Amino acid sequence: MSSLFQPLRVGALHAANRVFMAPLTRGRATRDHVPTPLMVEYYTQRASSGLIISEATGISRQGLGWPYAPGLWSDEQVQAWKPITESVHHAGGRIIAQLWHMGRVVHSSYLDGAAPVSASPLTAPGHAHTYDGNQPYNQPRALLIEEISGIVQDYRRAALNAIEAGFDGVQIHAANGYLVDQFLRDSSNQRTDEYGGSIPNRIRLLREVTQAVADAVGADRTGVRLSPNGVAQGVNDSNPEELFTAAAKALSDIGIASLELREPGYEGTFGKADHPPIHPAMRKVFTSGAFLLNADYTLETGEHTLASGQADAISFGRQFISNPDLPHRLQHKLL
Repeated sequence: MSSLFQPLRVGALHAANRVFMAPLTRGRATRDHVPTPLMVEYYTQRASSGLIISEATGISRQGLGWPYAPGLWSDEQVQAWKPITESVHHAGGRIIAQLWHMGRVVHSSYLDGAAPVSASPLTAPGHAHTYDGNQPYNQPRALLIEEISGIVQDYRRAALNAIEAGFDGVQIHAANGYLVDQFLRDSSNQRTDEYGGSIPNRIRLLREVTQAVADAVGADRTGVRLSPNGVAQGVNDSNPEELFTAAAKALSDIGIASLELREPGYEGTFGKADHPPIHPAMRKVFTSGAFLLNADYTLETGEHTLASGQADAISFGRQFISNPDLPHRLQHKLL
């Protein structure tokens, strides 16, 4: 019977426990998206996690629209990440980089006034965080077919940069209403070409990005994050179980090391479900690696989820912010 405090093999990596650290946007880089020394301390403090999944990290200037978030497209950024990964490793930890393209939720102020890109020219609801305060989102332009290969190469290049920076692997951020998710779900993808319409077409970008990253750094160092059961920044789907089961099967066929799902409940404290859990169907078809669940887990619900075989590990987010030694605190029931 699995427990949160047992080790786990995640592709090429050995995790000392199954209390993983979920990606948490912190906004502690520079305005040029270069990591800072403060981030060395932050991540090192949390090295007892079985696996740290870094904060979302931009793959390109086009894809990053969050104040003071880090990137992985320039040599300066790569060099600034190295002291962070080295310190985590010295403390006995493992850390992978989450690769991020925000798509339509990049405000034009980050792009010198240019329009952001997406699957279709549909404006996200709500407001963007900018250096000048919250501003309404801009209408994006739909990516041209001939531009998509460039997006795929941006992911590949960022993955290689992550390995050069000392990360143990990468996770492709395909959740939460960002670019890949905008292609996946039919509320934001109204294309009529080979990237829109049918489910095989809508998962095409996810499959191409994941294959390119796996080819570059190894499938055993590649993970993906999905958010299958609720609206995220205006992105949703009319048939999420069929869509995300097909996505999970495609990822398993590539042979990736891990699949993480952000799947809140109907009474979730940070986002709420509008569909029953989809992870049971996805678990059945994802057989290539570790299966991770996230959102509002406690010691008790996490242990039950692992013991019942629903997941191999649980990623904890907000609890890690205030409890950098979270595995110790959970194991000794100090929370």
